[in-house]
Amino acid sequence: MLSKILPFGARDLAIDLGTANTIVFAAGRGIVVDEPSIVAINTANEKTEAVGHDARAMLGRTPASITTIRPMRDGVIADFDAAERMLTSFIRKAQGPYTFRRTRVVIGIPSGTTQVERRAVIDSAYRAKAGQVHLVEEGIAAAIGAGLPVTEARGSMVVDIGGGTTDIAVVALGGMVYDRSVRVAGHHMDEAIIQYMRRRHGLLIGERTAEQVKIEIGSATESVEQLNMEVRGRCLREGRPRVVQIKDTEVREALAEPLKVICGSVREALDGIPPEIAADIFDNGIVVTGGGALLRGIDERLRTETGVPVAVADDPLTSVVRGVGRMLEDLPLLKRVAAAA
Repeated sequence: MLSKILPFGARDLAIDLGTANTIVFAAGRGIVVDEPSIVAINTANEKTEAVGHDARAMLGRTPASITTIRPMRDGVIADFDAAERMLTSFIRKAQGPYTFRRTRVVIGIPSGTTQVERRAVIDSAYRAKAGQVHLVEEGIAAAIGAGLPVTEARGSMVVDIGGGTTDIAVVALGGMVYDRSVRVAGHHMDEAIIQYMRRRHGLLIGERTAEQVKIEIGSATESVEQLNMEVRGRCLREGRPRVVQIKDTEVREALAEPLKVICGSVREALDGIPPEIAADIFDNGIVVTGGGALLRGIDERLRTETGVPVAVADDPLTSVVRGVGRMLEDLPLLKRVAAAA
């Protein structure tokens, strides 16, 4: 009955199940959920207190009876129970009043995930009341979402810098020529800032503060404009609140190691592809997607490191989910690129 009443595709959802954020795309409606991948659970009664934005607001501020959990770590499920609660909440929110079991769900996953990790994603989606579950590697999804000609007889390269992983993909003729997932990305940059502030200034800061520092004054290359920021935290020596003024040069120093790993991985990818594909990429350039694409100067840094033209995708945060969403409307393409479970 519902399948006759509801518009075609109303049951279909595309999900970018990210370490930092989960984005849900509904067929015919576009992006309907874009929230942090965080769950707050009351340990006294095992109830879900909050999910997404509401749970993120609780980070570092919860009483002993409430725990905030990031179900995803390095692009894969680290806490199955919390992942199921989060997916259930987001799927219900995406469906609105039309909640029923036969929902087709396509989920983007890092290319380096094992069969066990892929099975965990599928099982969590089924427990969250999905009817059909398909997996797609984030690299090719990002390429499709960025508008690259993935089905043509020429190579395209995308570097998707997410929260937990950096996915590097080279695609041609609808298939992967090269794919690699490096477990160094946005959250590792945040952790590098936390450790730098602890080591250099004796200041303990939380992950929300570190992320804000990265967003406001973080960069991958030197800039003409000098940026400064006040950072608030707890003094490790005196145990009281303290404010420290830091410069963009310090943040760049903190980010040096994770950026070195990412740039090195991109160079390795270029070294490992056929010469004809390499020539295509030299002509067409590299496209950067994901939250890490918003770091100042990341395109210039990659251009300097590789000698290849580099561009940041339009709306890089949603490239993966828009690519997965395209597959909801193109089932032959989905069958062609779906990852084996």
